Amino acid sequence: MSFSASAAADAGHPSEPPKADRDWWRGAVIYQIYPRSFQDSNNDGVGDLSGIIHRLTHVSDLGVDAIWISPFFRSPMLDFGYDVSDYRDVDPLFGTLGDFDALIARAHELGLRVLIDLVMSHSSSEHPWFKESRSNRTNAKADWYVWADPKPDGTVPNNWLSIFGGPAWQWDSERMQYYLHNFLAEQPDLNFHNPAVQDEMLDVARFWLDRGVDGFRLDTVNFYFHDAQLRDNPPLPEEERNDNTAPSVNPYNFQDHLYDKTQPENLAFLRRLRAVMDEYPAAASVGEVGESQRGTIVQAEYTAGNDLLHMCYDFDFLSSTYPGGREVAHVLQKFARFVKDGWACWAYSNHDVVRHPSRWGLGEPARRLYAALLMSIKGSVCLYQGEELGLGEAYVAYEDLQDPYGKRFWPKFKGRDGCRTPMPWNGEARNAGFSDAKPWLPVAVEHLDRAVSEQGRDPSSTLAFYREMIRFRGIHPALVKGELELAEFDEGYVSFLRGDAGARVFCAFNLTGRPREISLPEGRWLRDPAAPFEAEQISDDRYTLPAWQAIFATEEETDG
Repeated sequence: MSFSASAAADAGHPSEPPKADRDWWRGAVIYQIYPRSFQDSNNDGVGDLSGIIHRLTHVSDLGVDAIWISPFFRSPMLDFGYDVSDYRDVDPLFGTLGDFDALIARAHELGLRVLIDLVMSHSSSEHPWFKESRSNRTNAKADWYVWADPKPDGTVPNNWLSIFGGPAWQWDSERMQYYLHNFLAEQPDLNFHNPAVQDEMLDVARFWLDRGVDGFRLDTVNFYFHDAQLRDNPPLPEEERNDNTAPSVNPYNFQDHLYDKTQPENLAFLRRLRAVMDEYPAAASVGEVGESQRGTIVQAEYTAGNDLLHMCYDFDFLSSTYPGGREVAHVLQKFARFVKDGWACWAYSNHDVVRHPSRWGLGEPARRLYAALLMSIKGSVCLYQGEELGLGEAYVAYEDLQDPYGKRFWPKFKGRDGCRTPMPWNGEARNAGFSDAKPWLPVAVEHLDRAVSEQGRDPSSTLAFYREMIRFRGIHPALVKGELELAEFDEGYVSFLRGDAGARVFCAFNLTGRPREISLPEGRWLRDPAAPFEAEQISDDRYTLPAWQAIFATEEETDG
């Protein structure tokens, strides 16, 4: 299986993206591709860019607007691409720059925009910048990373912790100093207080925008700056701890992270980044804000006005908290209260968390209902590969683990491998059609009967439902870009209005396994029969929603 790079336009002359629309991202449905596990084209057991090209019609057929590709840059792969050793090249494991050009060309041909995962807060310790920086204290890049002297007793400079466990400081015997790493010790933090670092990362962004990408998912966007005074973080009261940023077994949750991230200087840099992106016809940004206590407030700050981020990737529905009606309403109310003119990008699953059907214990009807809810709330949507198949978390035995995070906290936290297993394309093929070679992670046996080949033949499948629901969303502008007004909610139910006075849609969701009678709002409403749900009409404005069902109703136009 292969795709020739000659299909792409010449480097420096990228293919034309879909028609320029600076507002395309608002309400877009974005499909996240984890390239290691999507499709292997050269039978080395690891997915690659040519494999993505081969499977793009599957993504296009879903009806989504864009793809987000997790990192494919040169890397030692200790954190599977999030430890970058060359920001301007493709790791040979995934292909070449020519393959990337071909991917851009094919995606644009199919009407898909392309976002890439830009990891700017840290690099790999194998990056030439870090090798030079650590060599002595006077070289040209001596201040490109965060270096600090030990305390008089030789211990770490302060109490900051790494998300991957232990202190966020690593001793370097060449410089005789500690360096900061918010993640693995092999992922040293870049020093954004240095203007040269900022300039270099902006040039990296230009490099990929010039190649034709339509924007960036900005990894750990609130980690760019640290407190220049290196002040200790205060303890966090136990009752305020949650697992939005790190698993509950991680002592990272014991601190209130006031100083190791989310610093005010970041806003000025984000304005510089937005200015670069505004030089291009329709580039968009979505920032990942890793902030458990003040996430919504930070989102509001980072998306205020029109000179910062376009939108932020929200973590509220990526947590283990079950989203009953009250929780859904609480999340939406909180967002509306703090984020006045910003925009959210909502997700249930991604490459870092347990897949949501397993995390929340959802049966098949509930999986579909919650998908419809995600497609109906105000904001853009991220779907993670395999979500459209209803995949649950895969079991990965300890001896098959690849994730250093899982190895560190096993067995209470099993890491991220269970959501990263290969995509099941054909339930009857070797390794589910992902590769003819042994995959880097085992194919989940429990995923075989949900393979694309199986569901593609079944008009009542979860895959068919996702296609239908995405299409339904697309024919109602109110569901894409309209305002949201909560109507009614309790633990097992939530309803709201989308749109404005010109065109409104009423959306109601029975989040239980029991039937429920509901009323439509006052006015003249018609149930939309195009929605892929059942409802029994009782009277003009009352319906019975069966278990795990929804209703969508449109407002009738009135004369004059």
